[in-house]
Amino acid sequence: MAIVERHKQELERSAAPRDRAPSVIEFRGVSKNYGPTNGGLETASFSIQRGEFVFLVGSTGSGKSTLMKLLIKEIEPTAGTIRVAGRDLSEITRKKVPYYRRNIGIVFQDFKLLLDRTVYDNVAYALQVTGSSRKEIRAKVPDILRLTGLATKLHSFPDQLSGGEQQRVAVARAFVNHPPLLLADEPTGNLDPETSVGIMQLLYRINRTGTTVLVATHDATMVDRMRRRVLELHQGRLVRDELDAQYARSDMNTAEFGALLREPAPEPKRGPQADRQRSRDAARRDRDEFDDIFPSES
Repeated sequence: MAIVERHKQELERSAAPRDRAPSVIEFRGVSKNYGPTNGGLETASFSIQRGEFVFLVGSTGSGKSTLMKLLIKEIEPTAGTIRVAGRDLSEITRKKVPYYRRNIGIVFQDFKLLLDRTVYDNVAYALQVTGSSRKEIRAKVPDILRLTGLATKLHSFPDQLSGGEQQRVAVARAFVNHPPLLLADEPTGNLDPETSVGIMQLLYRINRTGTTVLVATHDATMVDRMRRRVLELHQGRLVRDELDAQYARSDMNTAEFGALLREPAPEPKRGPQADRQRSRDAARRDRDEFDDIFPSES
């Protein structure tokens, strides 16, 4: 029970007001129920600050996909509140969902590229749907292709690329608008270990520009190597929120883990390395607040 008491104390301390960077993602008591025998997410509460890089981990069926679908409004929560950049997602009507999604970078495991278009055109399409001019497209697309290591592939079609190159195209398309938030759902799930390293390095470089990155993954090796913040889901419940973390928590026995499942997830633990990283991140974030990322239909 000692670990449960520690978590209670951390939650009480976290309730006190303190200066924090603006939240890009905020879940408060969010649940999604698919039926009496098929739970998706149960009373999840957490926040992710501007400029953070966060891994979302958990076994198959733990609720990772449900959480990602909630963030892009593919599904609606049964209970609770979800805010992105301070905006309550329940206020965004179905008609406005496409405008909302255009301001979030989304990377899928299966790439979702347009097979009849070149690399250049796949990336340019993300700009076209937001109303960018041809001049803007001609300026931005080559830059993002250089960043993602695809400068020599701009005239290639997806079926002429390797799996890693196709995922780089997907990342380039997600980032070409420089969104404040990038969501990656199993971005290395279909890739070999060496290629996975390159994709994660790319996501990390994007994060260093100021974009908040949330990655749902089963890639334990990559999580252990990068040592970023980790949110862990188990049977729909958020059971761990830890900074400088590994894929699996090693300092908890079975009884403590069972007790933790019955308690709210704690605030993230902060070690010396995390404090130093947050100091660097705070300096990087010392800039203007978010622009309005929810434009009208006009």
